[in-house]
Amino acid sequence: MSASSTTRERLRHVPNAISAARIAAVPVLLALAVTGREFAFTWVLVPALLTDIADGWLARTFDLQSTLGALLDSVADTLLLFAAIYGIWVFHPDVMTSNAVLCGTVIGLWVLENVVALLCYGRLSSFHTYVSKTAGYLLGIYIGVLFVFGHYPWLLKTAAGLSIAGSLEEFALLALLKEWRADVRGLWWMLEERRNGRPA
Repeated sequence: MSASSTTRERLRHVPNAISAARIAAVPVLLALAVTGREFAFTWVLVPALLTDIADGWLARTFDLQSTLGALLDSVADTLLLFAAIYGIWVFHPDVMTSNAVLCGTVIGLWVLENVVALLCYGRLSSFHTYVSKTAGYLLGIYIGVLFVFGHYPWLLKTAAGLSIAGSLEEFALLALLKEWRADVRGLWWMLEERRNGRPA
């Protein structure tokens, strides 16, 4: 067995374990928010957000992507975002109220896309397009910065704008893909696939 194969075998379950840890962090975050413990909430949330980058990097670098991994990652992202939004509402309500339309649009489109995916596929979508992944990272960065350093309007608007674009792209993919599929790079690649008759 080659060194790369040995490393891959050793790391095979790590991305899924990281996603599972993010899911496990959600009830802890909710309990901390309910009890008003912002410091503890922050230092559970920030590492959880960082692990989203870590598990994706590991999966791509060592070719560890799997259907289960994609689904776990989507579930972890969804639950963690709900916990983060609740934390913002509890500890930084002014951010939500002063950006109500923008935040409402981001959250509304994101929830609607998940509902449509559940109706279409019976599970959450796991497209992980380039736009949605970048938007997710930016939203994670904004949320982490908000709790550690404070509110930066330009960062929120940039992350929110990209999130809206990502949700709209995913609605288009839901219309195009009749069966569940993970790790679709984006709408442009899907249209290229259809034109060329080969996987994107």
